[in-house]
Amino acid sequence: MKVLLIGSGGREHALAWKLAQSPRLTKLFVAPGNPGMADSATLVDIGVDDHAGILDFCKSKAIDFVVVGPEGPLVAGIADFLRAEGFAVFGPSMAAAQLEGSKGFTKDICARYNIPTGAYKRFTNAEAAKAYVIEQGAPIVVKADGLAAGKGVTVAMTLEEALAAITDCFDGAFGAAGAEVVVEAYLDGEEASFFCLSDGKTALALATAQDHKRVGDADTGPNTGGMGAYSPAPVMTPDMVERTMKEIIEPTIRGMAESGYPFTGVFFAGLMITQKGPELIEYNVRFGDPETQVLLMRLKSDLLDLLYAASTGTLDQVSAQWSDDVALTVVMASKGYPGNYDKNTPITALPHTVDGEKVFHAGTALKDGELVATGGRVLNVTATGPNVAEAQARAYALVEGVEWENGFCRRDIGWRAVAREQG
Repeated sequence: MKVLLIGSGGREHALAWKLAQSPRLTKLFVAPGNPGMADSATLVDIGVDDHAGILDFCKSKAIDFVVVGPEGPLVAGIADFLRAEGFAVFGPSMAAAQLEGSKGFTKDICARYNIPTGAYKRFTNAEAAKAYVIEQGAPIVVKADGLAAGKGVTVAMTLEEALAAITDCFDGAFGAAGAEVVVEAYLDGEEASFFCLSDGKTALALATAQDHKRVGDADTGPNTGGMGAYSPAPVMTPDMVERTMKEIIEPTIRGMAESGYPFTGVFFAGLMITQKGPELIEYNVRFGDPETQVLLMRLKSDLLDLLYAASTGTLDQVSAQWSDDVALTVVMASKGYPGNYDKNTPITALPHTVDGEKVFHAGTALKDGELVATGGRVLNVTATGPNVAEAQARAYALVEGVEWENGFCRRDIGWRAVAREQG
């Protein structure tokens, strides 16, 4: 099969690395990709939002299968656009992608199909939203309804924080994404990421992961797109996985089909494991970043087989096998992230890796033959081990081999799980 992967981040590097291992693959292209992917795929200089350019490329190269990495093109309808031209695509339709594109849409689906989630209300003006927050009290969660690149969610521990978040949304801090706001109850518990493939009828559970959203050690400081992750997530016991499938994933697949938006692709469910059990924080309609990096380090099955089955309604004919090892990734970011940071800072050396180790590129480019950091989150330094402590030690040993003056990372990824192991 000739495959085109769309995207350029750490998630796509991990997908490219794993797809390249498939015996079914004849040629892998990535648009636009990044320098780290060059050993797995042929990079094509087409932007993720250039739907016409992508279609022309698919036609000219007789592409058999398109895998869409990021959420932006999915919410903008790229899967429908390519399917209408006869291409097999991994990723949901524009209508089904509303599960990520609109927080309010997801909450309404949860309400309709009794899917456990925090109580909520939707608002289109600041005064009403603020009155509701004052009535409810803090802690409380304020979300911009639309896509805000992981930045539109405020977990407000005080009323002042909540009111400021509402002002930000309606003052345009997140552009059109903040034209509607969802205010929801604060859920107390332990967060986990759960991944599941769907072909519109059948669900295939993938592995679990846990990521670290806050920028500072001990989970302090502002939220980010994720500073590291590990898999599996100890909180996701077999019983919790079964409950998540039964109470959250299966009703969603059924509800989406009944609503006229059958979902094909991957569900990335952000969960809070509360005293009641698993509750849905949010859905994403693509693989997580940096969770994909640790999931795919543990996947023993052919990723291409799994994604193609989800896209062609044959998910009931495949299964996913996983390594018992733990995988852990440390995100190296540009100093200043998630605020302002310098771009095009040089990365002068990367560590040598062996089996069970990989440095995924997330925000890099080549400038005059030199590797430079172009993003906030730049490298995903990843390792496996028989337990969390050993995977963590291997990953941080690799971090020491990265020579990049403007880079920083958290020093405690996996700390809760390590404490559990040692406790």
